[in-house]
Amino acid sequence: MIPWKDYLSLMKLRIDLFITLSGLAAAFAASKGVLSLSHTAWLTAALMLASASAALFNQYADRDIDGLMARTRSRALPSGRVSPGEVLALGFTLGFAGLGVALWKFNPIVAIHLFLGGFVYAVVYTVWLKRRSWTNIIIGGLAGSFAMLAGGASVRPDFCLTPILLSLTMFFWTPSHFWSLAMAKESDYHRANIPMLPVVVGPARTARAIFINTALLVASSLLPYTLGTLGRLYLAGAVMAGAYFLVQNIRLIKNPSTALAWANFKASMYYLTLLLCAITLDVIFS
Repeated sequence: MIPWKDYLSLMKLRIDLFITLSGLAAAFAASKGVLSLSHTAWLTAALMLASASAALFNQYADRDIDGLMARTRSRALPSGRVSPGEVLALGFTLGFAGLGVALWKFNPIVAIHLFLGGFVYAVVYTVWLKRRSWTNIIIGGLAGSFAMLAGGASVRPDFCLTPILLSLTMFFWTPSHFWSLAMAKESDYHRANIPMLPVVVGPARTARAIFINTALLVASSLLPYTLGTLGRLYLAGAVMAGAYFLVQNIRLIKNPSTALAWANFKASMYYLTLLLCAITLDVIFS
């Protein structure tokens, strides 16, 4: 029997969904709200396939350290429920399918962005940097940015400022999101000898780094309004979401505990959800 549940878990579908919604929001903004159902469906397929492929490559490369961490040791690869070769083959299959959809239904620029996003996540972050440097997730954060660039390019393959600005915000979002998780699971990363920021500098300094990064995140999120590519509804949403996230960061600085780190990790997802909603509502009602 084919272990479908295990394969689906290896694809990290919740992360894929966030990446896909980010790309769709960028496409919606670039199109100024004129996005057909067909365009939306095919772009969803391309983004989901590409991000699932990257997740499979990530778990293939991390199967040894996943077995050392409490959070990941029950995953299908370290527990032996699926073979590494099967995961690798599925990763290539989904990756080629995603690129094929991008080329067939859109244009080469979309395919290039999807490829670069997968390459940064699976190779630059996972293989090259994750076990070597605390800067891993800063550079690895580019992976999510490429999803927004791909979404924008599906509408306008030429220069389009809005997706570029939104991709910058996504770049700054990733460290605040992942350093919070790393703080909450610091003992796991320490056990696996992975130099995530909390392992290298401790929870108190990591909490301060998260706050500084989130301040840059909030500042970058205001650029679409400042430069006139999105309007007041977006501004209101970005300000409210940013204020909420910064307050959570301040709580973490005052008490850099595991519980508040996990709460900050969840707050980062609420922040991104609110920002994507603000983009959508601004485009609809502007």
